[in-house]
Amino acid sequence: MRQNVGSGSPLEPQIGFSRAVRVGDHVAVAGTAPIADDGSTAAPGDVHGQTVRCLDIAEQALKEAGASVQDVVRTRIMLTDVTRWKEAARAHGERFAAVRPACTFVEVSRFIDPEWLVEIEVDAVLGGDAPAGPAR
Repeated sequence: MRQNVGSGSPLEPQIGFSRAVRVGDHVAVAGTAPIADDGSTAAPGDVHGQTVRCLDIAEQALKEAGASVQDVVRTRIMLTDVTRWKEAARAHGERFAAVRPACTFVEVSRFIDPEWLVEIEVDAVLGGDAPAGPAR
């Protein structure tokens, strides 16, 4: 069974995508940009603030799909300036320190909106909250 989750972004119907899709125990959250509730860019110029906003949107999509941050197994952080990765990493760590999903940082040339400095993708597996062993 498939469940599509929308976030109300005007880009979803225009592009033809869902914020998140759940199939069985798997939830995939699409590239999530730092869009404020009013449609503007959240935290202009602030990588940490934009990352927090992306994670807030992704977390809401997870909840609507029946998942939580504890179910996250992989994140992808895309930045227009990878030299600012520590700012995004701080926000990621604030959200995922106890979960410690697989995480990748990549630099991209740009996003749809030039004010966006970061986008995030999230993958979750329900029941993926088993106690983690020591990191190696």
